[in-house]
Amino acid sequence: MDTKIFTKMSYGVYIVSTMDGERPTGCIANSIMQITSSPATVAVSINHDNYTNGCIEKTGKFAFSVMAEDSDTGLIGNFGFRSGKDIDKFEHVDYEMVQGIPVVKYTCGYVVCKVVNKMETATHTVFLGEVIDTGFYEGMGEAMTYAYYHNVVKGKSPKNAPTYLQEKKDGDASGDKDEKKEKYVCQVCGFAYEGVELPEDYKCPVCGVGADRFVKQ
Repeated sequence: MDTKIFTKMSYGVYIVSTMDGERPTGCIANSIMQITSSPATVAVSINHDNYTNGCIEKTGKFAFSVMAEDSDTGLIGNFGFRSGKDIDKFEHVDYEMVQGIPVVKYTCGYVVCKVVNKMETATHTVFLGEVIDTGFYEGMGEAMTYAYYHNVVKGKSPKNAPTYLQEKKDGDASGDKDEKKEKYVCQVCGFAYEGVELPEDYKCPVCGVGADRFVKQ
């Protein structure tokens, strides 16, 4: 079975948010879809290992902010490759509270939902949410698609994402290599930089860390 066919399906890039008691938290998701229009209902898939999963369960509400192509890609690194159990992901993020749930600014907008049902799979919980509020942020670009994130931003999927695919290791693929270029991989988000040498002042375009967090492959 060739699971690469799943990369041809349409996905977006979203910041799913909720509350951890009195503290906001959240994670990156790409598997969100509208189920019905009246009442407006959506479904979101969250990995069991994501700290956000249990927080949505306890809070009974969640929101998702729609990433724009010109949104700060550092948001993806912050929400997608770090755990809300260990850090406050919203500490340096511009956000506001809507219906008691945090939503991220400088995105296309947001949708706030109350959980009305759920379904468990082997690895993910699919939360069914009835929409209770929405909003737009003017002046942002087009909504970021999963394809744009991979093809333009050159980002990687978090290992807990439903669309995560194990990448081949060096040597698995055939073909000649360009010996003039070196590959440096971000140890936070997995972004790969290819060039003759990694600049000392280089910052990861996905998660924002410096050159010191890159390892030469």
